[in-house]
Amino acid sequence: MTPGSVGLGAASWQSQTEDETIAAIERSLELGMNFLDTYPGQVEERWGKALAGERRRQVYLQAKVSSQVKNEMTSDHTAAATRRSVENSLRSCRTDYLDSVLIHGHDQPGDIDDRARQHVDPLAPGNALEELVKMRQEGSIRYIGIGARSAAVHRRAIETGEIALILTYLEYNLLTQAAASELFPICRENGIGVILASPLGMGLLTGRKVNGADERRKIRDTVEPKGGRMLSWCGQRGIDIRHLAIQYCMAAPVDNIVLPGQASLEEVEGTYEAATANISAAVWREFGEEFDVDVSSVLGA
Repeated sequence: MTPGSVGLGAASWQSQTEDETIAAIERSLELGMNFLDTYPGQVEERWGKALAGERRRQVYLQAKVSSQVKNEMTSDHTAAATRRSVENSLRSCRTDYLDSVLIHGHDQPGDIDDRARQHVDPLAPGNALEELVKMRQEGSIRYIGIGARSAAVHRRAIETGEIALILTYLEYNLLTQAAASELFPICRENGIGVILASPLGMGLLTGRKVNGADERRKIRDTVEPKGGRMLSWCGQRGIDIRHLAIQYCMAAPVDNIVLPGQASLEEVEGTYEAATANISAAVWREFGEEFDVDVSSVLGA
């Protein structure tokens, strides 16, 4: 296991100072985590300062266009708002190109209806996807992707033939492997890269006490919550559950990058520790049997 398949996201750094954010970015690069994922309106200029000069060429830099950001730069998935958002990210990150841009904030097939007239279908002609294709042709974007939870949304986007990578969250981790059957096959078939966000289950697999109701809310189709039992099992054996969670996603049976959602220098270093910790095959087998989790990809089977 190496940290080469672990990235650093930019959505949760508002509580850190600029110097703290830049120090964490620099540390992540020192540790080999060179996939950087930024977010519009979330201190992107700090990333630009951290990547000034030749360092920019040493990283994979991804931005987003999101309907969930409400400011003067972007508020929907229209073509105009999409271009404004990308151009703002380019300026903030002090770069003339982005390795990829994700369409973000279009999570469910039912998002488009008469009850939500303000919603703009990003995949429809004349909207976000079409504008990103133009920007790709212009050279300011290399690849286009989409981030969503719904496999149906991902499949629809992939069928356009313009999508090179997707981001999925809360659909593949120690608590659920729904994406393995619903999403991974079409990605492998079409050569689509997968970004696995929320490998720690949005707080369920961090080592903190787990609330069963919280697990039911976050992990769909949960019948009997098992995060608490997993935490107890790990505690009895002196195992950090974060190590299992990160490495499980790193070994997912698809071309992938893992985005844990770090928000401090300490968490950057904790991610590196998790990614490189030695976990025996015996531990993985026992864990898999105890919690009915398929660990064959981790074991290389």
